[in-house]
Amino acid sequence: MASRAVPAGETARDHLAARVPTAQAGASVSDARRALLGATFDVVDALHVLDDAGRLVGRVTLPALLAADGAARVADLATAPPAAVRPGTDQEAVAQVALDHDLPSVPVVEADGRFLGVVPAEALLRVLRREHDEDVRRLAGIRRDDRFAVRALEAPAWRRARNRLPWLLVGLAGSALATFVVTRFEALLAAHVAFSFFVPAIVYLADAIGTQTEAIAVRGLSRAHQPLPRLLLGELRTGSIVGTVLGALAFAAVLLVWRDVRLAVAVSSALVIAGTVATTVGLLLPWWLSRAGRDPAFGSGPLATIVQDVLSILVYFAVVSAVCTP
Repeated sequence: MASRAVPAGETARDHLAARVPTAQAGASVSDARRALLGATFDVVDALHVLDDAGRLVGRVTLPALLAADGAARVADLATAPPAAVRPGTDQEAVAQVALDHDLPSVPVVEADGRFLGVVPAEALLRVLRREHDEDVRRLAGIRRDDRFAVRALEAPAWRRARNRLPWLLVGLAGSALATFVVTRFEALLAAHVAFSFFVPAIVYLADAIGTQTEAIAVRGLSRAHQPLPRLLLGELRTGSIVGTVLGALAFAAVLLVWRDVRLAVAVSSALVIAGTVATTVGLLLPWWLSRAGRDPAFGSGPLATIVQDVLSILVYFAVVSAVCTP
């Protein structure tokens, strides 16, 4: 699988705090406490225990260190670090490690286990904030990560338009494609005007279902431990359940108002199928972008909306043609 290149300034190394409390595994607690006096550290949340080769073998929280018997060995108090990262690890993955293991700071080690330092809590908070802002901009179809995008409401109007237009131009092309699809069913609509009444509802509901899946997939893909087929099967089931519930409600409403069983069946069936297709697109598009080495957040927003809209229209008219025409 292609890995996404980590941009400069966005690795664990770029947030590394090297001056942290350390002690040899064989040192006594009193010696370790004495070494802390008068020293200057970048981060003081734990004592990192090293072997003779400088490899990380454990950590001791400062409350535990201060409460321990001074004659005890540091190694006896140390617990194995729940996780560590390499210097070149993406900053978002580092923050995820901290969240998964409830770490106030994340140890950074070389491939041979040699301890380099930690990514501190302050850096982790900045990373989480930055990654959140990036995802929001990408979901909105803003293409650049610069100071104008960060201050979107404060930037000049022409710069805001420049950041947003590229994806919206793609959306315009997609709208033209959707219009072309509708024209292929012009005769059907001319014969049964009521069929056109349900197009907005089908498209909107499919978009809403797909957007929910995209929001989960964009960040969930980096944390998922299951293979794609299993993830896809789960989303297909979810989309089918959601579509079935919405379809059942639509069936009752259409039958009550139009008193046309075939039309009710067509609308409800289209909702079930469109909902299932939308969840598939919402998962597969971010996954494909991730495989291509791009951030999966680009798979959400305008691009996924275009694909879902066109497919929803195709599904609806295909079902209507099959159910409601001789």
